[in-house]
Amino acid sequence: MAPLLVDIHTHIYPPSYIALLSARTSTPYIAQPPPLTPTSPLPPPRLIILPSDDDPSLPPSARGRPIDASYSSIDAKLSFMTHHRISTSIISLANPWLDFLPPATAAATARAVNDDMHALCAAHPGRLLAFGTLPVSAPPPALVAEVHRLAALPLMRGLILGTTGLGAGLDDPALDPLWAALQATRQLAFIHPHYGLPAEVFGPHAHASGHVLPLALGFPLETTVAFVRMYLAGVFERFPRLRVLLAHAGGAVPFLAGRVDSCVRHERVGAQGRGKRDVWDVLRRNVWLDGVVYSSVGLKAAVEAVGRERVLWGTDHPFFPPVAEGEGEGEGEWLSVRMNVEAVERAFVGDKAGAEGVLGGNAVRLLGLDQEGSEVRERGVDDDEDEEDEEDEEKSDKVVEEVALY
Repeated sequence: MAPLLVDIHTHIYPPSYIALLSARTSTPYIAQPPPLTPTSPLPPPRLIILPSDDDPSLPPSARGRPIDASYSSIDAKLSFMTHHRISTSIISLANPWLDFLPPATAAATARAVNDDMHALCAAHPGRLLAFGTLPVSAPPPALVAEVHRLAALPLMRGLILGTTGLGAGLDDPALDPLWAALQATRQLAFIHPHYGLPAEVFGPHAHASGHVLPLALGFPLETTVAFVRMYLAGVFERFPRLRVLLAHAGGAVPFLAGRVDSCVRHERVGAQGRGKRDVWDVLRRNVWLDGVVYSSVGLKAAVEAVGRERVLWGTDHPFFPPVAEGEGEGEGEWLSVRMNVEAVERAFVGDKAGAEGVLGGNAVRLLGLDQEGSEVRERGVDDDEDEEDEEDEEKSDKVVEEVALY
């Protein structure tokens, strides 16, 4: 029997978000290139979400990436799931989320997008859950209010969050009310990159390799820096039951955690490193990693860093689609999906239970699915954490009250 597959990392742009991007003319936006000739059909629209995508030296038909129904159609998502035997997907809005919105409209837009996502899940019971998105450009009380609203929606399982937070990064003290609300409601924060590294890091010939440098290196390193900044700022000391899921197996975190630990222990300047939880303790108590890493080498490092019960499988659909003609069409399998499944199989040779946990069982326990992955409990939590969580909810309330004084 095929193992249970639960896709923790899968994106969609609901129709309201497609309309939002299509109405814009600066990054992020969706552009419609003109036809090549007056009698030619219109080429596919182009998704321009990275600053490097909007290169005026390129023709409009070569900027960004083509966008098709797989980005916005829930039918395409369900078909993809069926073809790859995925039981349940936890869908999330893809980057750049709502980071670019003016404060005046951010909160209302977030509510509308989150309601769209919840409605999509409700229309396909047992197949879909969702991570919500936040109006990060709105005042912090609006973020906290949306966190509590999401907690009341039965098919939401947390939220997806970029690395800039309110604009100053995830170590910004102004985010403490958000962390407090997430801890109190026991929702998962899925931390996902978008901004990468400065373009000059990749040199003047980066365009020759397309998206390889920003996606293979920029995204994972962005996540790495964001997490380490949170750790050094004491976020996990102030909110010891905060739950975060790091995208792309945490970037370089599994490989560099030991170096971070050593640097903290040997730092002589200021108070940095004193009185802080061990980074390994944070990784094994507060952090989950997705398995979107495409190799057993990276997956083994993720397992070593957080434990096999805290690694979750994902596809990153609809990104990384087939590029070879005919690949992935009809009943065909996507190469990117096969690579992530094979990474698990190779990393867990002789350990069937470990492999099944990563492919779906760990998500079942974390998010509250039944053992077949076809039904949803009220909320995915560990029953034996209730007493500790009640204590942390009291601490969270105190933090919110203290921050509100300033």
